[in-house]
Amino acid sequence: MHINPERSDRPDYDLLVRQVTSVLEGERDLTANASQFSALVYDTLSDLNWAGFYFTVPSKKSEGQDLLVGPFQGKPACARIPFGRGVCGTTAVERKTIVVPDVHAFPGHIACDSASASEIVIPVIKDDKLIGVFDIDSPKPDRFSEEDRAGLEAMLAAFIAATDF
Repeated sequence: MHINPERSDRPDYDLLVRQVTSVLEGERDLTANASQFSALVYDTLSDLNWAGFYFTVPSKKSEGQDLLVGPFQGKPACARIPFGRGVCGTTAVERKTIVVPDVHAFPGHIACDSASASEIVIPVIKDDKLIGVFDIDSPKPDRFSEEDRAGLEAMLAAFIAATDF
């Protein structure tokens, strides 16, 4: 059962991992679970202006791959991001979490929302296959800590374990 805690800049990630497991229990559908996960993150972490998924799809312009927007919370977003572009595209290529304290200092940053000041992007990998990325933006500079990185990665691992791809 999900109990809505106060939004926090220092959330209890162990509790949030348990809540992810509880909220997704009994449902394995990607769209449903990605929607629930995005809402849970957006509702429990303070100082966010966007939280959601981009999924790997074939590129429309080349033989490569793009990231296509999936379930999210926040303002309308960039619909398609090429691999290697911006924080999301870089995360897709590097397949590791990227924490950006100041998005304006990140080379090639894509400003989907000019209010964003910091960002964290976590790759979604299942059986060594990149499914996509989970992206979180904040209007607050230097919003995401090492504790956030570790906690969000643990939450995403619970999402991946509960979801069919």
